[in-house]
This record gives sequence, C-alpha cells and structure tokens, in this order.
Amino acid sequence: MTSLPPAHMLTDLDIKNVSVSYDDKAIIQGVNFKLVAGQIGCLLGPSGCGKSTLLRAIAGFEQVSAGAIELDGKILSKPGSLVNPEQRNIGMVFQDVALFPHLTISQNIEFGIQHWTKSERQQRTEHLLKLVGLSGFETRYPSSLSGGQQQRIALARAMAPKPKLLLMDEPFSGLDAKLREELVPDVRAILLAEKMSAILVSHDQMEAFSMADQIAVMSEGQIHQLDTAYQIYHKPATRFVASFIGHGDLLPSKVCGPNCVVSDLGEIKGKTDHGFKADEEIDLLIRPDDILHDDDSAFMGEIISKWFRGSHFLYRVRLSSGKVVYCFASSHHNHCVGQSIGLSVNLDHLVLFPRES
Repeated sequence: MTSLPPAHMLTDLDIKNVSVSYDDKAIIQGVNFKLVAGQIGCLLGPSGCGKSTLLRAIAGFEQVSAGAIELDGKILSKPGSLVNPEQRNIGMVFQDVALFPHLTISQNIEFGIQHWTKSERQQRTEHLLKLVGLSGFETRYPSSLSGGQQQRIALARAMAPKPKLLLMDEPFSGLDAKLREELVPDVRAILLAEKMSAILVSHDQMEAFSMADQIAVMSEGQIHQLDTAYQIYHKPATRFVASFIGHGDLLPSKVCGPNCVVSDLGEIKGKTDHGFKADEEIDLLIRPDDILHDDDSAFMGEIISKWFRGSHFLYRVRLSSGKVVYCFASSHHNHCVGQSIGLSVNLDHLVLFPRES
C-alpha cells in the first residue's frame, strides 16, 4: 500500500506592510501580521473594517497593491506577482458550509484529495471523522446533519489535503449562541491535534478569545493591536481597542502622582505602563469588573439601567458628577432602576489615554 502523503509542515505566515485597494481606494493600509507555525490567529473587528479582504488576499483571491505575503519563506503575493489560490496549499472554511448535497459525507471530505489512492482517502476520512467526533457518518448525506455537524464536516473537508494554512471566514456566525459556544473550543482542539496553523475572521470577541492564540484588532483597514486576548482586554493599545473590546467607559481624570490618578471615582492607585506627568489630564478606562456593588461603601451611584446576566447583574450607574459607568453585582442583589447603591473600585492596573481635545 502506498503511504499517505507526508503531513503538512508547520509554517510561518508573514504579512509585510500589505495594502489592498479597489479603484484607487485603500481598503487595507500597511498591515503587518505574523503567524508563528502552529498558532491560531484571528482578524477581529466590526463589519467593513477590511478583515475579510485581508483574508482573501492571503488566500490569493485579491491582489495586493503594496507589500508582500509570504508563507514558509515563499512570496505568494506582491504587486505585479500573484501565486494562484489553488497553488498556495491553503484551505478555506466559509460561513456557508457549501457541502455538496448529492455527495455522502465521505465523498464530501474526499473531494479535494481525489488524486490520492483509495486506501489513502479512506484512511484520511476515517481519521478526520474520528477527530471531529462523527465516526460512522461516512454514508450519510449533509441534509441529515445538524448545523454544527455540517460545520464539522466542512472543517474536515478543508483539512483533508493537509494544507499549510487554514483560513476561516466567520464560519460560526450562522449557528445559535449555545452551539457556537460549544463548537468553537472543539474546533480549536481539532486544529491543535492536527498541528495546523489557522486564521479566523470574526466580529465576535468571545469567539476570538476562545479560539485564537493571538488576535489582530482591526479598524478602517489597519491593525490597532496584535496581541493575546488577555493583553487586548486588560491593556488595550488604542482608544478604538478599548471601546471595541468588552464594555467600558473612558473617565476624565488627572494624574496625581506615580501610579495614581484622581477622578469622579476618587483617588485610584494602581500600576500603569504609561509615563504621564503629575497634573496631566488623561482618560481612565473603566471596565464593568472594575466597579463592584458594595453595600458597605459610602460612595454611591444611581442605577439608570440594568441587565440580568444569570450569574450577575450589569448595571449602568450615574455618579454624583453625572458621569455614567458600568457596575457588576451578584445576581442576588436585584435593585431597581432609580435606586442608589454603594460602589467600590476594584482596579489595580490603570489603563490611561491622553485626553482628547
């Protein structure tokens, strides 16, 4: 029996100062992004920020107007030069799973490996079905599967040829929230088991946090921050990242000393990575988990709106200055809109931005 083709080699993706333009209008501007071999990355941002365009450029469906895209040290795209998509050894999974309805599950998975021998195809299909938790589904048809099962088969089909890189363009957006929450970590585990580098495009930050080793937060064709989920949430590099990731408010404040600011929440001390001078006016990022409901606190705020989240309430609270901030409270503390509650600040790292004029 002929041995299976060798497993794909772990590969670095290097995007160097890439721009993409349509009719002289820049959609992607000077983007730099590197994905280390075996990592899962995510292009995260609002609709229209250019993330899908960048993914299409990596796949070879869009020409770059500046910069270069390299995979495993080989230039795939640069101005005037383009390696065709089918020659890049890159797999893709789309929002629309696009399984062939007239083909069985085995035939769908084997679609891109028809040049392999029958025994090779069978071995690869059995391995992938076991990996995605659908062993025994070989002879079934897509119409008999749930949405989550179809997405797993689409993933298996894209992985079958052992691509050097897998691109996923919002593959979970058509699924309900509970199924998406269950499937995303499963897909990550499948990719890690195959040692396959991948890039996910998403506008859902929880999805990105669950899937990716590193996240590129994009806006208006540029990457504002490339970092881990933890760093992006707790140490956003720009105002856009601070506002796009999670809930939060920027509270006008003043530096009152080393690692200390004074604001409408009083004097707050905490570590900071910023070198602002004393008396400098800045904006302080306040997350919902930075302010807690505290019955013993004399510092009060008025509830102006509330959301029940099961394990907790998320309140919007107006301070005496008129500023409004988020506040977490245990689900047992069910207060009414218009009621005043005690607040305490739970903040040990200060995220500061220069005051905008």
